[in-house]
Amino acid sequence: MQDLDEAWATLLSRHTDNPAAAEVGRDVIASWAEPHRRYHSVEHLRDILSRVDELAEFADDADAVRLAAWYHDAVYGGLPDDEERSARRAEQDLSRLGLEPQLVDEVARLIRMTITHDPAPGDHNGEVLSDADLAALAMPRDHYVRNTAAIRAEYTHVPDDAFRRGRVQVLVALLGGPGVFRTDYARREWEALAQGNLRAELATLTD
Repeated sequence: MQDLDEAWATLLSRHTDNPAAAEVGRDVIASWAEPHRRYHSVEHLRDILSRVDELAEFADDADAVRLAAWYHDAVYGGLPDDEERSARRAEQDLSRLGLEPQLVDEVARLIRMTITHDPAPGDHNGEVLSDADLAALAMPRDHYVRNTAAIRAEYTHVPDDAFRRGRVQVLVALLGGPGVFRTDYARREWEALAQGNLRAELATLTD
C-alpha cells in the first residue's frame, strides 16, 4: 500500500500540515481493503485516482476531485446510504484535519453526486469524477465481465431477481442519458466501448 500512502501524503500536504493526516489516510486505505469488497477495493481506488489524473485538465479543482475519489466509496456495504455515509466521513475527517471549509463542502458535494452520476451542465469537477468512476465500463469485454461478477459478489445479501432488476435499471439509465461520459476526452476515448459493454450486459439480463 506504499503507493497509496505516498499519494495521500502528497495530496494532503498541499492543504494541511496536520500530523494526523497520515493516520487518517491509513484508516481510509484500510476501509478500501475490507475483506467483503470484491470490486470496490483498493484496485478500484488506484484506478479512479489514475483516471482523475488523466482527466485533471478538465476539472476546475482537481484536488477536490482527487479527495472525493479517495472518499467516494470509503464506506461501502452495498447499501443505499453508502454514498451519504462516505460524504459524511469525508466532512468529518477533512474538517478535523483543518482543510478549508469550501474545499470540504465541494468534496462532500462531489461524493453525493456519485449517487446518480449525473453532474449538472458546467459542473466540471462533477464531470471529471463521474467519468473517472465510470471509466471501468470501457474496459475490454473480458475485464468488464469480471468486474460485473465482482460487483455481484458484493451483493450476496440481495436475491438474484432483485439484483437483476436493479442492475437493469442502472444500465437503462446509463444508456438512456446524453452519454455515459461528459468530458470531451472520455467521450472520444471511452464512450463507444462502454456503450458496447452496457448493451451486451443488458441483453444477457433481459434475454
